[in-house]
Amino acid sequence: MLEDVLNKTIINSTRSIKEHEVLRFSATIGDAPNETTVDIARKEVLRWTERRCGGELPVSAWNFESFEYFTGGRTSVGVRIEGESSDIWGIRADDPDKNIAGRTWTTEAIVGAKNGEVAKLSLRLLVSTAEPDLNITAHTPGLAQQISDKCGLFIDRWRMSPKPWVIDSESSLNNLVEMLFDENRTFPVFVLSVPDVTSDANRTIINSEALAKATLGIGRAAILHSNYTWKLTNIVGKSRSVFGGAVRVYMPKFSINSDPFDHKLFLAEHLRTEDGITDCSKWLRNFAATESLKKKGLGNDPLKFSTLRDASLKTKQERLALDGAADSAQLSAANERIAALEKNIDEEIATQEYFAKEHAAAEARAEDAERLLIASNQRIQFLVEKLQEKGAAQEDETELPSDWSELNDWVDANLTGRLVLSPSARRGIRSPKFRDASQAARCLLWLASHCRDSHINGGDGSLREHPIEDGIRNAHCGGDRYETKWQGRTCTVNWHVKNGGDTRDPERCLRIYYFWDPATSQVVVSDMPAHRRTGAT
Repeated sequence: MLEDVLNKTIINSTRSIKEHEVLRFSATIGDAPNETTVDIARKEVLRWTERRCGGELPVSAWNFESFEYFTGGRTSVGVRIEGESSDIWGIRADDPDKNIAGRTWTTEAIVGAKNGEVAKLSLRLLVSTAEPDLNITAHTPGLAQQISDKCGLFIDRWRMSPKPWVIDSESSLNNLVEMLFDENRTFPVFVLSVPDVTSDANRTIINSEALAKATLGIGRAAILHSNYTWKLTNIVGKSRSVFGGAVRVYMPKFSINSDPFDHKLFLAEHLRTEDGITDCSKWLRNFAATESLKKKGLGNDPLKFSTLRDASLKTKQERLALDGAADSAQLSAANERIAALEKNIDEEIATQEYFAKEHAAAEARAEDAERLLIASNQRIQFLVEKLQEKGAAQEDETELPSDWSELNDWVDANLTGRLVLSPSARRGIRSPKFRDASQAARCLLWLASHCRDSHINGGDGSLREHPIEDGIRNAHCGGDRYETKWQGRTCTVNWHVKNGGDTRDPERCLRIYYFWDPATSQVVVSDMPAHRRTGAT
């Protein structure tokens, strides 16, 4: 028994410590150039750091000069570079975890400003540990809230806040919709709807206050009052809305034609238990953190502390050489810079390992999802065949959409599992010139039923020149065939639904380009409703 304990101790002591980046973001401080704002932000960073450094920071730190402070496993290092038109100051501070031995949190905060421009904050949170499986719940460092409270933080022109945004008026709803549709938005928006039956108009199932604080700078939390959920539904469509206590994540590039499944929805029934609430809250926080790592460019925006320190050491080394300093001083400066560059290399290797691991995990999840989808489609097909054997109605009796604005939601509600619109097809039906949306819907219904059944039964060839309705037929693309990317694969689009008359007048010409995906047993509509421009046309 003692031998087992000793072996475990040896393993734990020799396990290498790795640094993991948890989150990062860059924001403007305030909404106008202001030197006072820069000093206030830097002081807030120092106050936050001093509460965790185990002592008092040196005077040089409070003068915003370069400094180093070491005490009891906590290291705080500050660097400043001043140029003719810019002033960049940053700090890197370590803080051992209060509960997990051997785990150390590191915060990098850089406040920089150029003459005549609004100051910027770059913030990174990292954790160093030997734990083989890191299990954490992400939370933005508190210094971001301090700066937000004192100066204000803005990302993509939107003010970020540690408090949830309450949507309780027409103007606030309009502002929320504007944020959701903002093409330049780079952060997710978490909309928490209030349950229909509640005595507190601001009470959501998920703790909105905690979520807003935890995701400050990497997401925006909003509380949607129940009497405004239907108004949001009227704007974005039922399949893309959120109501009844549910929570939705609106990703960047959201639009009324977005695939609803790209914007994760947590239904209220999944949040009935404490475990369900805890799991959802943790997922939202960690998702925002992971997305922040994907969206920002290292070395540019936000700025890494190692980049700032390397620039400072390079400047110091060059100044010593110009001043004719002693060889020993120049050697010391060179060695210091070499050590910093080696650390940079180690960080880059760790970053590459992280993304390689994330890529492998994403591929595994995709493979699992694809296997599950194939199994589900096979089960659905089996049940459909059983219903048909018992004489159940096979034809769809759904009400067809009369307007293009309804088509996306209609497809998602009625054809999912049988037919799917590609992003290109969804874009094509936003505001097409072809006038008859109902006719296009009837063609899609034919593709999801008769065409799909024929492909499943191996009879796709029998659909050549197959009439769908008067003046509409199914045909091979011929010279208009093309290749497209679908779920990581290159697929050939070799079929299309077309109307007659050989007209290319966009108001009268209908084309629905599609291919059969045997992996998912679905018809994939690649493009519609206009005639594609190709080499042949």
